[in-house]
Amino acid sequence: MAAIVALLLCSLILIFSIGSSMVHALTSNYYDQTCPQAESTITNVVKKAIIEDKRVPAALLRMHFHDCFIRGCDASVLLDSVGQNSAEKDGPPNVSLHAFYVIDNAKEAVEAICPGVVSCADILAMSARDVVALSGGPSWEVPKGRKDGRISNANESLQLPGPTFNFSQLLQSFSHRGLSGADLVALSGGHTLGFSHCSSFQNRIHNFDATHDVDPSLNPTFAASLRSVCPANNKAKNAGSNLDSTSTAFDNTYYKLLIQGKSLFSSDQALMSTSKTKELVSKFAASEQAFRVAFVKSMIKMSSLTGGQEVRLDCRKVR
Repeated sequence: MAAIVALLLCSLILIFSIGSSMVHALTSNYYDQTCPQAESTITNVVKKAIIEDKRVPAALLRMHFHDCFIRGCDASVLLDSVGQNSAEKDGPPNVSLHAFYVIDNAKEAVEAICPGVVSCADILAMSARDVVALSGGPSWEVPKGRKDGRISNANESLQLPGPTFNFSQLLQSFSHRGLSGADLVALSGGHTLGFSHCSSFQNRIHNFDATHDVDPSLNPTFAASLRSVCPANNKAKNAGSNLDSTSTAFDNTYYKLLIQGKSLFSSDQALMSTSKTKELVSKFAASEQAFRVAFVKSMIKMSSLTGGQEVRLDCRKVR
């Protein structure tokens, strides 16, 4: 099995480094000559951050998704707002992103050994891989050679798929980025890590529609527990729920709970609305190995969308 997975990953890296970006190819050995210690240096920074804050894995994985879905994986989500320009990180879907300091620390560590060589986009992609692996999930060779973008616009963050999206909206959002319905199901498994504030699932537990106060697809006991934490007039700033019952471990619990009606978002439940995606959910719930292989495949595909132009010296501002 390990040999098959390794062969699959090598093939995917070759395919996507040739086909996903019309700008430049990505390769697994991009820094072998120019900065051979880059990956181990980044991993050490990420590992230290996780020890100090268990929220880091979910934060960096989500950050990478949000980066790649806007202008490709070009680290535009890392740029700070300047003057009259409001950057992506300050757009409505991104205001809850955090742990930017981990990427800053990794960049500083890499700059100390290889000045001006490793892009912030590659650091974020490798960090996303590291947090998955360090949380008990799979590891993989990250195709490298991304460049950092110079444009970051808060309004463009509104293009991100939202937690209230139905299946058609999700599929449209993913297909615009060259991602399939199978990629959608596999990448949604990233919701095995982290926490959500009440606002992202309030629509399912209060005033759901004209007939139901609560989304009838929710397990009643689970819905009651969510309503107790997130009452209709909730004013608690940090109230919410973990995304699944093992929220610091990268596993297939998300899919098992989804089948039981215990997922948080409308976008999660949407995966149960077509026969093909429902079949994949059941497959991943039954086999963690199947999920791991599919997740790696889709992560490589998504993270190979590129579009930057430079290697920043500071991840928060253009050169």
